[in-house]
Amino acid sequence: MLWIRMELPCWCLLLLSCLQSLSAHNDFFTSIGQMTDLLYTEKDLVTSLKDYIKAEESKLEQVKRWADKLDSLTATATQDPEGFLGHPVNAFKLMKRLNTEWGNLESLVLSDTTDGFISNLTIQRQHFPTDEDQTGAAKALLRLQDTYRLDANTISTGNLPGVKHKSHMTVEDCYELGKIAYSEVDYYHTELWMAQALKQLDDGEESTLDKVTVLDYLSYAIYQQGEIERALEYTKRLLELDPEHQRAKGNLKYFEFQLEKQKKAADAETEKQKEQGTTNTTEKKKVKKRSPKTFSLIPERKKYEMLCRGEGIRMTPRRQSRLFCRYYDNNRNPKYVLGPVKQQDEWDRPYIVRYLDIISDAEMERIKQLAKPRLRRATISNPVTGVLETASYRISKSAWLTGYDDPMIDTINQRIEDLTGLEMDTAEELQIANYGVGGQYEPHFDFGRKDEPDAFKELGTGNRIATWLFYMSNVSAGGATVFPDVGAAVWPQKGTAVFWYNLFASGEGDYSTRHAACPVLVGNKWVSNKWIHERGQEWRRPCGLSEAE
Repeated sequence: MLWIRMELPCWCLLLLSCLQSLSAHNDFFTSIGQMTDLLYTEKDLVTSLKDYIKAEESKLEQVKRWADKLDSLTATATQDPEGFLGHPVNAFKLMKRLNTEWGNLESLVLSDTTDGFISNLTIQRQHFPTDEDQTGAAKALLRLQDTYRLDANTISTGNLPGVKHKSHMTVEDCYELGKIAYSEVDYYHTELWMAQALKQLDDGEESTLDKVTVLDYLSYAIYQQGEIERALEYTKRLLELDPEHQRAKGNLKYFEFQLEKQKKAADAETEKQKEQGTTNTTEKKKVKKRSPKTFSLIPERKKYEMLCRGEGIRMTPRRQSRLFCRYYDNNRNPKYVLGPVKQQDEWDRPYIVRYLDIISDAEMERIKQLAKPRLRRATISNPVTGVLETASYRISKSAWLTGYDDPMIDTINQRIEDLTGLEMDTAEELQIANYGVGGQYEPHFDFGRKDEPDAFKELGTGNRIATWLFYMSNVSAGGATVFPDVGAAVWPQKGTAVFWYNLFASGEGDYSTRHAACPVLVGNKWVSNKWIHERGQEWRRPCGLSEAE
């Protein structure tokens, strides 16, 4: 009798462990730490897919053996049908095959081996990244491209600084990135990535996409940027490949009409200038030379991007010579008299210091372990409404930890108090942040300005007097903390912390502390910070007599 036994391994327990950490979370692209769970989910899916393939192969192998056996049997039987059936056993077996075994074969062929795989895939798809995640990750790539001035080919070939796992982008990947830019009406990046897709197709890369589709997007993106002549060239190339392409045929006529119109307008203007005697041949226009912009006059966005690339840092040798490193015990604090910590000056105005080897590997791993299941999309306080909301300029996830979560958090808070001399009872909880794809936090102040009188009213602890920032991972490329107004850049270094005052001793805000977290180009950035408030510092940091003191 023909039979089959289909067995698929049980992946449910393994999958549930991954799904528990994925459930109730979205915005995967905003946290590399949480995205790692997706890799294990995908690995489980591949395992279940392979088991499904094995089950299908087993079924086909049985059908093949049955077909081969019957092929040989019927070939012999049909040579002498009466003689063959004259044997009673052969007659019996023919009845049995047609009545029973062909029915079993039908059941085998109709049996569905996809149930196990499809059911698991369906369960997991509920926790897959969404269109928003894919768009967010694509925008992050475009942001990295702009901030670090990377050409499309560099990104596509994976030649990024500090990469351990080089990854190549396919034609489809480049095309998808261009399409997302197109949907955002970003024709500049649409052109860059459609041109890269076309280049890879021209270089002979195999793809399900054809050049016609890519050229269609490319020519339109170029036209939208006002370069009609180049758009016309790509349209002609498209029509060479597909002479019946209706949209391209229409565009060809339109582009040629527009170019002719521009030519006539230019000729008319030249003729008019000749009549008025104001052509360049009779009077040369004086071109005023522009002096190079000083750093202070460069727009903040440009300064921010320059500093992220390591450019425009405004530390002169004279000022550099006044920065020192030292063993620090905070005025002979009993805990650090025999074992002072290593402290080094990072910047002079505002005064920023870094503490080295200030948090252990075990502490950092424990903090990450506690924070990971609590991570949620980081928010900002709306300056108008005061409502917490997500923002495109802050790409990370954060969590808050207290001593109730683990006594180690109290130990870390006490360490910050001992080294800064500031009261921690009125400080905010320890915030842990993990940055996502191209994770960043654009220029902002930590303290509340005068036009935000209710910024921290609910806390009742006054303004944020100081910031303490732990770096809990090294970052292969990017991820610096920069201060655009003063041209300062502080680079992540695992196990260290930086500290600065947001307010002068007078209580006035120090606007030079406006800072930003640069996009992470390569790597996984973990930080934790402590925002320290005014209340409780009256005797620890007495008020100054002038605003800038």
